[in-house]
Amino acid sequence: MAETGNARADAAREAVVEAALRRLDLDAKARLLSGQDMWSLPALPEIGLASLVMSDGPIGVRGVRWTADDPSVALPSPTALAATWDPELARRAGVLLAQEARRKGVHVLLAPTVNLHRSPLGGRHFEGYSEDPYLTGRIGTGYVTGVQSGGVATTVKHFVANDAETDRFTVDNHVGERALRELYLAPFEAIVAHARPWGVMTAYNQVNGTTMTEHRHLVREVLRGEWGFDGVNVSDWTAARSTVGALTGGLDVAMPGPVTVYGAPLARAVRDGEADESAVDAAVRNVLRLAARVGVLDGAEPVVTEVPEPVDGADLAREIARRAFVLVRNERGALPLTAGATLALIGAAAREARVLGGGSATVFPARIVSPLDALTAALPDGALSYAVGADPDTELAVGSRDLTLRAVCRDAAGDVLGTGTAPGGQIQWLGSDLPAGVRHVALHTVELTGTFTPRESGPHTFGIKGLGAFTLTVGGTTYYDDVQRPSGGDPFAVFFDAPVPRAQVELTAGEPVDVSLTHVVTHPRGVPLKNVIFALAHQGPTRDPDELIAEAAEAARGADTAVVVVATTERVESEGFDRQDLRLPGRQDDLVRAVAAANPRTVVVVNSGSPVELPWRDEVAAVLLSWFPGQEGGAALADVLTGAHEPGGRLPTTWGSLRDAPVTRVVPEHGALAYTEGVFIGYRAWEKAGRTPSYAFGHGLGYTEWTYESLEVEGTTARIRVRNTGARAGREVVQVYLAPGAPDAERPARWLAGFAGAEAGPGESVEVTVDLPRRAFEVWDEKAKAWEFVKGSYEITASRSLTDHRLAATINV
Repeated sequence: MAETGNARADAAREAVVEAALRRLDLDAKARLLSGQDMWSLPALPEIGLASLVMSDGPIGVRGVRWTADDPSVALPSPTALAATWDPELARRAGVLLAQEARRKGVHVLLAPTVNLHRSPLGGRHFEGYSEDPYLTGRIGTGYVTGVQSGGVATTVKHFVANDAETDRFTVDNHVGERALRELYLAPFEAIVAHARPWGVMTAYNQVNGTTMTEHRHLVREVLRGEWGFDGVNVSDWTAARSTVGALTGGLDVAMPGPVTVYGAPLARAVRDGEADESAVDAAVRNVLRLAARVGVLDGAEPVVTEVPEPVDGADLAREIARRAFVLVRNERGALPLTAGATLALIGAAAREARVLGGGSATVFPARIVSPLDALTAALPDGALSYAVGADPDTELAVGSRDLTLRAVCRDAAGDVLGTGTAPGGQIQWLGSDLPAGVRHVALHTVELTGTFTPRESGPHTFGIKGLGAFTLTVGGTTYYDDVQRPSGGDPFAVFFDAPVPRAQVELTAGEPVDVSLTHVVTHPRGVPLKNVIFALAHQGPTRDPDELIAEAAEAARGADTAVVVVATTERVESEGFDRQDLRLPGRQDDLVRAVAAANPRTVVVVNSGSPVELPWRDEVAAVLLSWFPGQEGGAALADVLTGAHEPGGRLPTTWGSLRDAPVTRVVPEHGALAYTEGVFIGYRAWEKAGRTPSYAFGHGLGYTEWTYESLEVEGTTARIRVRNTGARAGREVVQVYLAPGAPDAERPARWLAGFAGAEAGPGESVEVTVDLPRRAFEVWDEKAKAWEFVKGSYEITASRSLTDHRLAATINV
């Protein structure tokens, strides 16, 4: 009956959509397919259509204002969510994000990212889920289901093969059809089948010679034709390049506006006979269907009429973080910490937590709980000491809490047009998001003015993040009055380029100093977006790194346990560029070795969204991967270190050295990047190459022990019984892998076919059921252009990781 009800509701919405479509003329239809500004589509009052509002995700909902004045809940990174191996937890995260979207007036969340971890050098690695398409599809399905259960649309992205950042706007990725089907398309296909997303975002890159915003085969024939996708196809921002090409290729919406390849150019193309109005109608129909689903088209009942119960964002962020932490090493009972023991906490990242990755995934949480704050609160007085040890961030930071500034907007005559806030010295006014009374046409300069109060005496460095003409004054002295230019060709360099040092000033702790940064606002010809984006950056006095490391080692020597928090920085992991290596920045490796030499009970917390090399991993007692843990990361870390909760994560991607990594090429040659590895990425490639990583896919320890007692297989259903043989309750992730009975050079040695979570108290046993999908036994036949079910013998293993097999059975299919 539920399906019948859904079908009736869908039919009723379609009737409203068709009636609305018939009332629109060509100009209105063309206008609807083009962004009216950075984040929204135009309203059409004549048909009762309100403006559709979009916002970046995936760890939060930023809304239409990119500022700390409009805070958002910040969940852990997508790699962290995937590390939970829990689609239901992903669904709950989606419910929270839908709640955040409704709070901010957002109808469409530009998430999730389901591109694969093809190479560990991918700069946006932290924003995808996994190297495995099956795990990615399961987590993505949970996420999409949760968001849309709250009446908010998702746009699954970036369709497709947007797996690196180098030359991302123009690169032509040459991907064999089999790899495309079995790996890169697979998560999108699974999510379309199981979650019915209301949107997809097409990527910047080309695939096999055709840019994705014009890829008729992949969009019209595969996505819509084979899979039955009936949602909206929106371009990545500025990705649409051709009016007729985009329309023919199946692009519905070109973003952002107001100047795009659609709108007036589209209407003109139809009138000139270059484009077919029926294709315009198809795109408009998709947009109106989305509007009906989210409830902004009069006369159409939205899909969700009763939203889920409210979710406590901080509580859920904390739960996801601790469930995501992966304990990859735990020797000599180092964790959990012994009650009453003393602890030396070490590392700049323990004080200034890195909770999210850089780029469009950035949101501004109302609070961030650092490891230092959380452990100070969790441990008895006198039990905790702190030392910086080594700072991974060697560049200036934006968003200093020591700056108290406001923004003053002036016209060309110097008259004040209006004033606005400038949290931490950062301005990001996108489109019409200007202070009251200020319009772009009159705006000439924006001055950040106020005070800086240093916490330390010594030389302080100030710098500028942004492009264009700037004047920087500190303490009445002008240190810079010139034009700052981009470092490369990325049109979003203003977001991703590092701040440039422009002044060094000797200051005294506690004594405020006047600061001023004035920016001349220009809108270059040919750039459709009228944005004002710049920031005043700062770096405090620096000390000799050897002295800091020596101090940390001495602190560690005097404590029962040392916890070192190491981290990457925004210059290592961010949208806009790929990584050059997998090393921890700065002197952090030296720090870990010095502390480990001073204290055999050294625990290292790795605060990164993606794999890093851990050359000291066998020298320390424990290694805990915390990913980018979101706003409550410090509190979650305290929960896990003290043993209040166990770390629940398992690796969603292989961790190893760059020297041994099988797939490392992310830089195109002559504009093209060949995926010569075919279907062998991630653990598939590691096994084929016969190389041993630092930690295998699926690996992760808890605070209890598990025995695998039985594996029974009936048809393609596996039942596994496990027993908790430890002293405390815990959760196990039972992983099921398939391996062909006969060696086959064209297929991986084994692959993930299913998984399930098992929870049990001490001594208890529990049975989990894993249904192996038909696709696990299929390969893509490039000649037949169809899926082929490969009959024969298969080994099924019930495992704790890719390399830790506990039980095995053989089946014939």
